[in-house]
Order: sequence, then C-alpha cells, then structure tokens
Amino acid sequence: MTVTLVTGANKGIGFETARQLLALGHVVYIGARDVGRGKAAAAALGAPFVQLDVTDDASVSDALATIDAAEGRLDVLINNAGILGAGDIDGPKALHVFDTNAVGVVRVTEAALPLLKKSSNPTVVNVSSSLGSFWAVNNPERPEFGIPLALYAASKSAATMLTVQYAKLYPGIKFNALEPGTTATDMTADLGVGRPVEESAKTVVRLATLGVDSPTGTLTDDHGTLSW
Repeated sequence: MTVTLVTGANKGIGFETARQLLALGHVVYIGARDVGRGKAAAAALGAPFVQLDVTDDASVSDALATIDAAEGRLDVLINNAGILGAGDIDGPKALHVFDTNAVGVVRVTEAALPLLKKSSNPTVVNVSSSLGSFWAVNNPERPEFGIPLALYAASKSAATMLTVQYAKLYPGIKFNALEPGTTATDMTADLGVGRPVEESAKTVVRLATLGVDSPTGTLTDDHGTLSW
C-alpha cells in the first residue's frame, strides 16, 4: 500500500485529502502541530497520527523517524500546513508566515527525502497558491488582482519556487505545487468565500496519485498548468 504523510491534516483541505486518500487504500499519517486536535482527527479517520510542527526541526525529525520505524519508506509527502498572515504587516509576523509556508516545506521535505528515495514512485505535493503567481496578481481579470495578502502571497511564491528547484535537484522524485481553489475553511472564514473542501482536495489527490512518468516541477489548478 502507498504510504502518505499529510501535514496540517487535522482540519480543512488536509483532513479531506487524508480522507480521500484513505478511501483509495493509502496508509495516511495525519501530521498536526496540536496533539489533541491531531489525535481526534486521526481517530475520526481511522489513521495513525504523528505530532508534526513544520516550524520545529525536532518535531519534524521525530515524525519522520516514527514513519521510518513503522513503514521503512514514504511514497507521498503532502506539504499542506500553512497560515494566512492577514492584517497588519511587521517583521515578526513575516518571519512566522515564511517559516510556516516556505521554510516548513524545506524542513519536512529534507527530513522526508531519505524515506522518499526508498519508494518506487516518490511524490511530493506542495499546497501553494495562485496568489503567489506574478501573472495572476498583475492580471485585472483574475480575482488575485484585488486580494491584499502580501505575506501569504510572497511566501507561496517561495513555496512554488522551492517546488521547481526540488524537481531539478531530484529528478527521480515528482515535485508539484498546486492552487487548490478558494475553499471554505477556517483560514478563509473571515473572507466569507470558498467552495466545499471536498472539491479542493480532489486536486491534491490527483497530484498525489500520479504515475511514475508524470510531469514534475509544475504549478497547477483544476484546469491544468498555471502561469506564474
């Protein structure tokens, strides 16, 4: 069976992605920063839980060590954990947003690489955003043009670039980023917008279940490759 780790999986897109992959027969590890919420989500899904705070090196290392001991490999890594960072901008908030949304991708990916290299079809999916696309935010016909989320957008630009660079560094591993679509989650509650989480998770699942010879180093949404 395919062994998958989803970060930030206790709610929202991460939780629904885990649910859909479990239905496809994956062994899915529910990674979450908060132990209580993570264990509750894992119990609801019938999946194993690992405490995983993407901003903490020791937490990430321990989580991957747990998966290594139990499974001996990792087939799919889904870097889903993220924060919005809305409101006033200052240095500490910028550091926190980038630490979570971009550096967190590096922490988890680097810790996972030894296990991914043991897979016959290693796959990494980074949940990014079209708000990190220069093309989209400068196009008056796109909704991103009028959304002022500077730190989130900039950190997601970094996440997408990391995806491309990792794809170049490790051609034997598929690395793809995605715009999951504006989704009704806790993150977007104040904005009052978003489609059902089930729809957005389908895009994540599609990239998580690509075949061996599928594309790598892309940014996509429901409709295909996105300019950025």
